Amino acid sequence: MELPRKAMGGFSRLTALFLITFGIFGVFLRVIGERPLAVYRDMWIGSFGRAFSIQDSLIRSIPLMLTAICTVIPSHLGMIVIGNEGALLMGGLGAALFATSLPNLPGPAGVAGCLIFGAAAGGLWITLAGLARERRGVNPTIMSLLLFYVALGIYNFLVSGPLRDPSTLNKPGTFPLPEAYRVGTLGGSSVHWGLIAAPVFCLIVYYLLFVTRWGFAARVAGGSERAASLVGIDRTRLVLTGCFLGGAAAGLAGAFEVAAIHGNANLALYAGYGFAGILAAFAAGRNPLLVIPVSLLLGGIGASGGLVQRRHELPDATIDMFQGLLFMVILCADLLPRLPRRTRQAEV
Repeated sequence: MELPRKAMGGFSRLTALFLITFGIFGVFLRVIGERPLAVYRDMWIGSFGRAFSIQDSLIRSIPLMLTAICTVIPSHLGMIVIGNEGALLMGGLGAALFATSLPNLPGPAGVAGCLIFGAAAGGLWITLAGLARERRGVNPTIMSLLLFYVALGIYNFLVSGPLRDPSTLNKPGTFPLPEAYRVGTLGGSSVHWGLIAAPVFCLIVYYLLFVTRWGFAARVAGGSERAASLVGIDRTRLVLTGCFLGGAAAGLAGAFEVAAIHGNANLALYAGYGFAGILAAFAAGRNPLLVIPVSLLLGGIGASGGLVQRRHELPDATIDMFQGLLFMVILCADLLPRLPRRTRQAEV
């Protein structure tokens, strides 16, 4: 019963964080002369109020769920990884390379190969951050961020240069994936099969972290390196495995974007889903189960940006500001309970 209680407590915390953020955002809207309730109404319409909006929100939530897991798993090992966007780009590039290198496979094998190869590329990329931490003591937060810039440079170079399809003039990209390699959609909607895969991945990660021995050992190692060494836990293996799994989730997000949305690896793949996934991870309290509703909500908020911009003539960055406010509220919520303890320690 402990895990369900923790999940309910996390959901209550999540609800409070979003309500506080909406309140602060409403004050901002009043200051600039807008009616908060009218803006919130259009945010609802643009996210979940229409069939098209719902589909757009669901599509946007898929990479958010997967990239959030890239931060969630290492965080339980005592590491803050923020290179999710780099793993996503490597995953998309890996899927495109697989498709162009082996274009004549049967359809199911081609789809599976793109997704597996993309996940492996993202996993290996984040594993570099874990390896640098274990072997050289490099801060994984800084290392993973630097790896993102390396990934972005590699991606832009290959997509705009050696791998570029000459017919892509205004939007450089690789040759398109064979039609048989494309990920299909659910029913008659525009939502692809990633909507099934992403929540399942979150459920598997929850089980792995909170039910299995591996997860228990990972949380012990993340809580105290000394305790892990005293009981003989191989922290390095746990860190590398956790980083690979987290990176594989973000790489899978990139593979789905290429195989289901874009049809090739192009510059539009750099859309900020990896960075938004960091927000989703912390808003969910690093709980893989709560990542699912948080990603759905953030996906809907992102989908509503166009309608809010058109109807209220607000800047395109208005929704980004809402996400920034949410992140600040989360940081304050995590920081405030620690302040009295630190004060008492200082007095002693």
